[in-house]
Amino acid sequence: MEQDIIAMARALGRAIQNDDRYIAHALAKQANDEDEQLQALINGFNMKRMELQMEIGKPDKDDERVQMLNNVIKDSYQRIMKNPKMIAYNAAKNGMDELMNQVNTIITMSANGVDPDEIDLDAVSCTGDCGTCGGCH
Repeated sequence: MEQDIIAMARALGRAIQNDDRYIAHALAKQANDEDEQLQALINGFNMKRMELQMEIGKPDKDDERVQMLNNVIKDSYQRIMKNPKMIAYNAAKNGMDELMNQVNTIITMSANGVDPDEIDLDAVSCTGDCGTCGGCH
């Protein structure tokens, strides 16, 4: 029986990878990874964040420099998030996250004794924080 469940989990994994939401997410991620301009923006953003963390950690931190770095980081973040490929990626990621939340909800609620065929995914809104879920307790 244990091997049957593992085989079914592998089959579910293959089904997920054939789902349009998975494919859209993978393609959007690849497009982002291959976009040199977007990657340069992301790398610059990460470098400024590290710079800010180092400045904040100094015993004699320069408040003006901290504010300037904060402004640069905010501007970089806005530019990244306005990039059309990043917008497409975020939309695809939201679709993939929704799929995974639905799958996890069915598995979790089933493991807690709920009939899998009776789980109404429209009525269940999983936040990912099991403490907020009345269905698992």
